[in-house]
Amino acid sequence: MPRIPPPPARTVFSDPVHFLAFGFGSGLSPWAPGTAGTVAAIPLFLLLQPLPLWAYLLATLLVTLAGFWLCGESARKLGVHDHPGIVWDEFAGFLVTMIAAPAGWVWILIGFALFRLFDIVKPWPARWFDRHMHTGAGIVMDDIVAGVYALIVLQLIAWWWGGN
Repeated sequence: MPRIPPPPARTVFSDPVHFLAFGFGSGLSPWAPGTAGTVAAIPLFLLLQPLPLWAYLLATLLVTLAGFWLCGESARKLGVHDHPGIVWDEFAGFLVTMIAAPAGWVWILIGFALFRLFDIVKPWPARWFDRHMHTGAGIVMDDIVAGVYALIVLQLIAWWWGGN
């Protein structure tokens, strides 16, 4: 698959839809924009982490629902479905991964690694969403599925390790 070049930075930074969909510009990274987007999601996670669980879940739901529109609209404007620079879906997926995660940087790093692994591998049904749902929801849902897989493994590690 040929590499799709990112739009000019001025396009991303001048359009609020692209600015958010491109993860505040992190999706402009010429190498591994999905990884850069996940790194950019860490500060958002750190802001949300102290919230009560219900509020964290609500914020994660709002980020996800906003992503359905943002990712779809950015893709439409670019004329490229699921452009690699669109990384708002990584924000949503990483927040799912980190639901009720133990506090500390080691857990953030484990969650980061697990989410990136499952986002790259795309286990069922993530790959189905990626290939068959050509909407903003489809762009986001494969990352939500990856986030759920990563969440389960992270919680199992925390339980086994005694981190929760």
